[in-house]
Amino acid sequence: MMRKEDMLGRWDLSKVPTPAYVIHDDMLRLNLAAIDRVRREAGVEIIVALKANATWHIFKRIAAHADGATASSIAEAKLVVEEMGYRAHTYAPVYVEEEIDAILDASSHITFNSLSQLVRYGERARERGVSCGLRVNPEYSTVATDLYNPCIPESRLGVRARDIDVWPEGVEGLHFHSLCESRPADLEATLRAVEERFGRHFDRLRWINFGGGHLLTHKDYDVDHLIDILRSFRQRHPHLRIILEPGSAFTWDTGVLVARVEDIVRNGGRNTLMLNVSFACHMPDCLEMPYKPAIRGMHDATEHETAWWMGGNSCLAGDMYGAWATDDGHTPQVGERIIFRDMIHYTMVKTTMFNGVTHPAIVLYSDERGFETLRTFCYDDYKRRMG
Repeated sequence: MMRKEDMLGRWDLSKVPTPAYVIHDDMLRLNLAAIDRVRREAGVEIIVALKANATWHIFKRIAAHADGATASSIAEAKLVVEEMGYRAHTYAPVYVEEEIDAILDASSHITFNSLSQLVRYGERARERGVSCGLRVNPEYSTVATDLYNPCIPESRLGVRARDIDVWPEGVEGLHFHSLCESRPADLEATLRAVEERFGRHFDRLRWINFGGGHLLTHKDYDVDHLIDILRSFRQRHPHLRIILEPGSAFTWDTGVLVARVEDIVRNGGRNTLMLNVSFACHMPDCLEMPYKPAIRGMHDATEHETAWWMGGNSCLAGDMYGAWATDDGHTPQVGERIIFRDMIHYTMVKTTMFNGVTHPAIVLYSDERGFETLRTFCYDDYKRRMG
């Protein structure tokens, strides 16, 4: 199969309505093949986390290459049941009385964030035949950005080893999640911390969930190393089902956001291309992480090149990012398309309708069918959210 770089280079996006998120079917196939290899060669279960992408039109394709799905809310759990046909592995930082019964009905596994939530709802889960797990905090993480690090000293996520004298009766699983777009070495170091702090409880378990953050479809990810780590853990603990629940890995670099230049503003020595999309509304990780996306036909500007910033169409002063230079040195024009790469994970699930700005359509592309518009958004979508 062709490499993603070659697919992107040959992809004609000139006829796609803008703004639009466009998913490339063959790019998705490449990711699913990599995930299948890890499942097969490491002998582990890999389930897809809806929190990274909940475009349910592609769930049937993903479901054939996953061992289940993980949900973080009643809405995600119901979506797994309705569009994948099986019950979810569910974890949420807190459950509420008004939703817990519906969540349990839609779940095969449920993980509790605290001992008090386990006491409150654990027996009810077991009565329904739902396998119960407990999220733990290994108090170790290689994640550098505190916003994404669940192991900071004040973290509200997971139970620390010092707070568990005896493993709770009826709890079959242990769940940890302290990675974020991480590499195998990060998992290896984290597993040492988990085994050191919680290994004494492993004989009481039936399954262990390594959480997400395993970016195994990144072009620089050492999949062989990951497989070795997983095989080694299985040899040490052969009675445990091992579950990974990546979100980004399934849809990493599988599509783009197609935008258009609507105006050019030059102030204070800065050139800003004003777009019909928003970083704040449509690409929030660019401002949160921060994460600078690649743009087709552009690269990071050097001090000797003309730099172009991208300006969003919301009124937030900081709705902008830069600086890029064009590969061929041309000056962008009004009407030109700007194609942001790798815009399918943690975009659509995080978008807002702040300012009521036009929401990008969702489009699927395949060589056989061409472009297929899955969803468009209109005024009524905005109005119904407001009351």
